[in-house]
Amino acid sequence: MFSAGVERAIHVSIAAHAGQTRKGAVDTPYVVHPIHVALLLARHGADEETVQAGLLHDVVEDCAGWSVARVAEEFSPRVAAIVGDLTEDKSKSWEERKRWAVEHVAHMSPEAAAVKAADKLHNLSSLLADLRAAPDHAQVWSKFKGGRERTLQMSGELVDALCARLDSPLTRELRATMQALRTAAG
Repeated sequence: MFSAGVERAIHVSIAAHAGQTRKGAVDTPYVVHPIHVALLLARHGADEETVQAGLLHDVVEDCAGWSVARVAEEFSPRVAAIVGDLTEDKSKSWEERKRWAVEHVAHMSPEAAAVKAADKLHNLSSLLADLRAAPDHAQVWSKFKGGRERTLQMSGELVDALCARLDSPLTRELRATMQALRTAAG
């Protein structure tokens, strides 16, 4: 699925997230996450602009110099609308942002909901892998603002909202991953 737009979104994501790392057992470059999101979307048949939005879904909230308007200028209004639909207000508390994310699913475009599902699937899959590899689960959970209980609760609520919104192999995979995470977390 080569296209100039996806290629440009890959380059922008790499540059915008340069120097950022993921929370996890190892210092993984952050850009690995949006690339995984885009791969999940492509695997599940998303169109090119939705894949671009997957690559760019965190640039507005996490990268200096990026706004929804800039995404619209450099990509398209549709890509910008999807990214804007996913962008959290970082001035809010963790609890407020996670509650908004759950409640906002019902109002998202189907494309934004698909990107959010792929985003959550990769995040949960990464967390599950870290828990399975960790000799001490407390070390893994210490990196999460919500801790074990609130992270599992809010993740479960978001998964339920996404699965109610979309009926697709992507959300079925998301539900199975959430169940595996609950089992691994004990």
